Amino acid sequence: MTCDMMQIFSLKLAKSPIKSASLQLYGYIAARDDFDSKLNYVFRRSRDAPIIAQQGSMIEMTGPKRCIAFFCDVLLEFDMRVKNGEKGEDDVQLINGVLEFQGLFMRWEPAKLRIGGSCGAVDMSFAFVNDAVTAIVEVVVSEVKNGFDLSLTSIISVVEVPEEFQLFVGTVRESCDLRKFVIAVTVDSMLQLKFLVGNIGRSCSFKAKLNGYARRQIMLDFASISVKVTWMAWAPA
Repeated sequence: MTCDMMQIFSLKLAKSPIKSASLQLYGYIAARDDFDSKLNYVFRRSRDAPIIAQQGSMIEMTGPKRCIAFFCDVLLEFDMRVKNGEKGEDDVQLINGVLEFQGLFMRWEPAKLRIGGSCGAVDMSFAFVNDAVTAIVEVVVSEVKNGFDLSLTSIISVVEVPEEFQLFVGTVRESCDLRKFVIAVTVDSMLQLKFLVGNIGRSCSFKAKLNGYARRQIMLDFASISVKVTWMAWAPA
């Protein structure tokens, strides 16, 4: 069966304690839903492996591992810090706390939320997707002859309004698997993936189904990109 889901599109460091310089950011942002009440990490970095960010830059998401079911309420928990020196007690708390999204009071359209703290803020772009299934997107880059810049974005419909968001941006120098991307898509609607490889644009579309999978292959002169989308409906216990 399908269910309503929460889709987080992006995270951005909106306010930094050091405005003009890069900083090392770590911690987590995670959701809890009624599926199993466990933490479903949207962003998670240890102190030993922080990301480099500055005010106004996007924060690369590392999850979620599964879609965020929205049966009634969703809790968003967060604890993000700025690394400052050798010891953890010297670090600066960026944001810390819990937010509750209540189904009766949510607007079913793309929205932005500022999560503020005493020393900074993170902007989150999100939406609730009704009658949704889970798309697990796997991308394999192979036969790489030359390094190239790769950008991958996704387009889904939220209340019949197309919403485009970035999944990956970076430089590919050798054959690799990108991390799996988990996306909530309304059943029978279209999921579109757009690839920008250097200055070459390619796209492929997939119709959301209750189950099954589909593959696409993008052949370039200097690399091959294989895309697999697996569809999963929510299964009640």
